[in-house]
Amino acid sequence: MSHLSERPEKPAVGVSMPHESAYQHVTGTALYTDDLVQRTKDVLHAHPVQVMKAHGRITALRTAPALAVPGVVRVLTGADVPGVNDAGMKHDEPLFPDEVMFHGHAVAWVLGETLEAARLGAAAVEVEIEELPSLITLQDAIAADSYHGARPVMTHGDVDAGFADSAHVFTGEFQFSGQEHFYLETHAALAQIDENGQVFIQSSTQHPSETQEIVAHVLGVPSHEVTVQCLRMGGGFGGKEMQPHGFAAVAALGAKLTGRPVRFRLNRTQDLTMSGKRHGFHAEWKIGFDTEGRIQALEATLTADGGWSLDLSEPVLARALCHIDNTYWIPNARVAGRIAKTHTVSNTAFRGFGGPQGMLVIEDILGRCAPRLGLDPMELRERNFYRPGQGQTTPYGQPVTQPERIATVWEQVRADGGIADRKREIAAFNAAHPHTKRALAVTGVKFGISFNLTAFNQGGALVLIYKDGSVLINHGGTEMGQGLHTKMLQVAATTLGIPLHKVRLAPTRTDKVPNTSATAASSGADLNGGAIKNACEQLRERLLQVAASQLGANASDVRIVEGVARALGSDTELAWDDLVRTAYFQRVQLSAAGYYRTEGLHWDAKSFRGSPFKYFAIGAAATEVEVDGFTGAYRIRRVDIVHDVGDSLSPMIDIGQVEGGFVQGAGWLTLEDLRWDTGDGPNRGRLLTQAASTYKLPSFSEMPEEFNVHLLENATEEGAVYGSKAVGEPPLMLAFSVREALRQAAAAFGPDGVSVELASPATPEAVYWAIEAARRADAAGNGGSRSAAAGAGEVRTGAKALSGA
Repeated sequence: MSHLSERPEKPAVGVSMPHESAYQHVTGTALYTDDLVQRTKDVLHAHPVQVMKAHGRITALRTAPALAVPGVVRVLTGADVPGVNDAGMKHDEPLFPDEVMFHGHAVAWVLGETLEAARLGAAAVEVEIEELPSLITLQDAIAADSYHGARPVMTHGDVDAGFADSAHVFTGEFQFSGQEHFYLETHAALAQIDENGQVFIQSSTQHPSETQEIVAHVLGVPSHEVTVQCLRMGGGFGGKEMQPHGFAAVAALGAKLTGRPVRFRLNRTQDLTMSGKRHGFHAEWKIGFDTEGRIQALEATLTADGGWSLDLSEPVLARALCHIDNTYWIPNARVAGRIAKTHTVSNTAFRGFGGPQGMLVIEDILGRCAPRLGLDPMELRERNFYRPGQGQTTPYGQPVTQPERIATVWEQVRADGGIADRKREIAAFNAAHPHTKRALAVTGVKFGISFNLTAFNQGGALVLIYKDGSVLINHGGTEMGQGLHTKMLQVAATTLGIPLHKVRLAPTRTDKVPNTSATAASSGADLNGGAIKNACEQLRERLLQVAASQLGANASDVRIVEGVARALGSDTELAWDDLVRTAYFQRVQLSAAGYYRTEGLHWDAKSFRGSPFKYFAIGAAATEVEVDGFTGAYRIRRVDIVHDVGDSLSPMIDIGQVEGGFVQGAGWLTLEDLRWDTGDGPNRGRLLTQAASTYKLPSFSEMPEEFNVHLLENATEEGAVYGSKAVGEPPLMLAFSVREALRQAAAAFGPDGVSVELASPATPEAVYWAIEAARRADAAGNGGSRSAAAGAGEVRTGAKALSGA
């Protein structure tokens, strides 16, 4: 076992414990960024001046009327920026734009003594624009050839030969929606200036170092004059990785110009209409199978809806391409990617970061092709799994480690879920119920862990031991409710060999740990855990030398377990507190900076080849649904999940992440339907689903009636801290089983062998139209003339009819 993964005697990791802030969460005492306003004197409030047109050039901006509003202190415009007027890492996001790029784009900000004064001031600002043509949908952009950013192509094997050797070739098209983050806490920041003119920003951000960098270049100052702290977030899901930076810069600019603290917080409607979403995608594909149903070749073009600026669209697209294989061996592949430029909000990171979009494409293909091949969908999926001992690599050239786990979790789900017996019960139920059908689908997940950009795979930590034996840890990761801080406390206590109550964790700050990566890519525990372990090991080695001198033993023979140092073969003990005090008087350094970099990664973005991931997280889920044939309404009767988290650092946290990820994925695939006004009227480009009343989120009523989650046992990951694996993003893709079950239930209303197209999200309406298409299908399995997307209101949610060649 590797040094990184080996666990000592009686570790704190692996113990089920509640979230470290759970008590504060449920009692309402947990503080978030905007709560700090009440503790700050003379705060000004910022409000955006939004232009409610999808696209236009500003011809006049008059701020004088706002300054006449009682309580308005200042109006911030581009003329006030001392540094660079840009809030993006690609320098394509002007903080104060002279061209409106989406409906609701903020072109100026008003600072007021109260939020109401700022709001009234913003309403008084006069903006004149010259309206320009706008592209709202992905189809609009594709038709107009409107793209930006990189256009990668991933190739593997000989695609033409693969199709020539295929007994069955199918082509198709698939378009699916994005997703709103809908975190509980909207974007927020509070900026203050100290007596030396230095800027301190409290920000709800997943990436404090990048927030610091953007604020510094907007203000025209070096980074050491800006400190960013993230106390905690009320949810992030990727939506606070890139997008908080400009908002924090507005608050910082206001504070710098007025000398007063400036508070910024979007209300829910502003957050929904001004911040980016998960990228919606369009896929055009061609796939070939041999006579046994094994994939021979895949050719596809994936188009991501990037919105008006690049943001993180390029790495999102790259990860989508890297995950189009999911758990399946594709010997010959050619997959191209491109990013559409539309006049909507700039789409951004969202849990899974493109991986779900790529994986959804292959799962949709297999779900549609299985009936055409005369195979049960489970059987088709199993036949195409990566297999051990075959030397198989992904389409981008990375060897697939632990391929046997794909089959292991699959078989465990089949056994735990009693799949064979339940499928027989479902067949009997369906035969007896002409207007209600049930179905059970099983899908798997193989998700690569690490940032695609190799440089981001590093983490830092600062660990301090005080004279009384208490320990304070700082690390570069941020807490958004996912339990990262809980795991880091467990890692520190385990490495030092002390009880958990001895360790406390400080808020994430850029003046404690510099140049951190975003808490994203499911790598928070790997990177920061490795750094904390490194710092604690430095401290432990120093303390072992002190303990050895006190115990009359060799340092290599001393162990610190549960806060007591002992030498092997001796009953003499030295308590932790006494050991630390002794070390202090011996002038032994009791602080350490830790560092970790993920080894073994390499990636060439131009050739789209390499090994960008440290390892793969594996999982499988079985979902049973029941569908009403009159309305398309459905319920999830049962879900069984087996997921690979290595040796869990904190099992209760990990099971919660699996459950939450699954439900969020089911929301994306079945409920959450983003809609924009695509007409040519005055509200063109307006987000129509801008509240919880029009944007349906999963809640208790959508939870599975029976929900069984098991973590794969004996699953040590040699390359990660204490043998664990990432858990944040991979479980979201387990929800593919919900969509595939709905597809199969809809097909059950038609003749055997019917291939059903299903829109995404698979709302009850979409399921109804899929049922209608199945009912009209002929015995040969050909769909009716109306596609599954018909009646969904927009072509963008639809799927092109499957065609054989």
